[in-house]
Amino acid sequence: MRTPPPRRRTAAAVLSLAVLATACLTAEAAGAEPTSRRAAAPAPTAGPATSAEAAPPAPPAEAALPGRPAGGDRLAAEAAGAELTARRAAAAALGGATRPVRPAGGDRLEFGACPAAEGLPRGVRCAVLRVPLDYALPDGQQIRLTVSRVPATGEGGARRQGALVNNPGGPGASGMSFPLAAGLPEWRRVAAAYDFVGYAPRGVGRSAPLSCQDPAALKGPTRIPAVPSPAYKRQRVAAARAYAQGCARHAGDSLRHYTTLNNARDLDVLRAALGEPRLTFMGGSYGTYLGAVYATLYPGRVRRMVFDSAVDPDPARIWYRSQLGQAAAFERRWYDFRSWAARHHTTYRLGTSPAAVQASYERVREALARTPAGGRVGTGELQAAYLRAAYYDDVWPDRAAALSAFLRGDPAELVRQAAPDPAAAAGAENATAVYTAVLCNDAPWPADWATWDRDGTELARRAPFEAWPNTFLNLPCAYWPVAERQRPVQVGARPAAAALPRTLIVAAERDGATPYRGALELQRRLGGEAALVTEKGSGSHGVVGGRNDCVDRHVERYLLTGDTSPAEDGGARVTCAPHPEPAPVSLDDRAASTRGEPPGALLSPVV
Repeated sequence: MRTPPPRRRTAAAVLSLAVLATACLTAEAAGAEPTSRRAAAPAPTAGPATSAEAAPPAPPAEAALPGRPAGGDRLAAEAAGAELTARRAAAAALGGATRPVRPAGGDRLEFGACPAAEGLPRGVRCAVLRVPLDYALPDGQQIRLTVSRVPATGEGGARRQGALVNNPGGPGASGMSFPLAAGLPEWRRVAAAYDFVGYAPRGVGRSAPLSCQDPAALKGPTRIPAVPSPAYKRQRVAAARAYAQGCARHAGDSLRHYTTLNNARDLDVLRAALGEPRLTFMGGSYGTYLGAVYATLYPGRVRRMVFDSAVDPDPARIWYRSQLGQAAAFERRWYDFRSWAARHHTTYRLGTSPAAVQASYERVREALARTPAGGRVGTGELQAAYLRAAYYDDVWPDRAAALSAFLRGDPAELVRQAAPDPAAAAGAENATAVYTAVLCNDAPWPADWATWDRDGTELARRAPFEAWPNTFLNLPCAYWPVAERQRPVQVGARPAAAALPRTLIVAAERDGATPYRGALELQRRLGGEAALVTEKGSGSHGVVGGRNDCVDRHVERYLLTGDTSPAEDGGARVTCAPHPEPAPVSLDDRAASTRGEPPGALLSPVV
């Protein structure tokens, strides 16, 4: 996936990956909308070497965990297959044969120059990890996952602590660019002690890529009515059915193997292939749920884990109720943007109250419903672009400026920010396909449109900004062509003897994509060794990595020392003041500040 150049090369910016952007465009063209799609980066490290640690105990049998579906024989077979594959990978990492005798996973990772398709600089090295498509058949069909790495720098004499593996979320996001964060100042100390390892999960990018439709069929501009009519709803139901059928047509029987459980098993094989007895991991957004499932399946194989912007892991909320909860949280964050724009009315002239700014937005929406801007930006593209403002406050100045310019008769800035990029269409389609497959496979969803319609209608009364778009994004799960869905893992459930080391949860209090209650629930389920750092009064999704120095200090301390007890109070819950809101910047100000720069120097935001 293509990462638009950030204005400020923070770790958070490097790891954003434009997954939200591409999902927005794909989903809207297909009659859907995105949900959580971004992760931020970790901070600096140094401490005891991984090689000095004792070998971890074997994980509990997955079939024995509470909350698992019937069919224990298959689940036991998958658990055994995952264990076998991880053992083979560990043996290869310790110097075993590069090629196994049987056609199974567990190869030794051979890092070399990255393929040009990854778009990574020369200092990053890449490898391929083979894992079974179906862990119940470990010697059966294999798929190849792409992996990237930069080694620990050892700067300042830092002792290597092992590999720090990142999953940026989605599901559907690639972490292949994560090693780039090692070159940023805010990561200097962590990069001295850890190899930075990224990977593309199954289905993503070049890792057995999943597709549900032809990207060329995704055409804009698109139209989303403010209030969907019965006829429009029927169109979206038909589109959801067709999309689900397209996934089955493109993927065949392999479709059912794209799940969080398999992602967790893949992660354990990657750990073993890297030669790590225990996993040091940082996940953002969906990556926190993946990490939580991993910690439940393999508690003895966890070394350190950072959960940034936590998904609520309550099985009752995976995933239907989770998307309902997002709508209200996005509404709060949309209000925050409008309040900020109102406070800067002298710059943007959008209104002196949140309601007045909303009225300005509606005027733009109504104009686009009549005539798409530049023939490319309709109400669907508008919604996708401004959903980004509910994710991240760093785009607020640009989004406000685009509305302001449009209302003054100049649509160019809105087109620049919101128009789909044809070059990103394939990546967008892939990201949306993986997102849909994992969520639909992971849990039962209501199968009758009446339930979705009732819940969406009620939700839209209280949270109109994203209620219907989010509903239509996930609607293919009502018609999903996989007969047996997973039942969500009871995160935190584990045998009494299986202790989980200290973990660290980081959350913004007003996050729209992963509402704050999810961080509280995750902390409760992980137990007394889980600490929570809260950025008070803020709502940008993905907290770690260059945005808030207080948060980054806590994360750095934890990764370097394992200490989750901040020196200030030693408590399991601490707070950080919010990072500063962005300063208002008009289009004239920005043009003046970039005057004389070469073409392309004016860096555009992710849209």
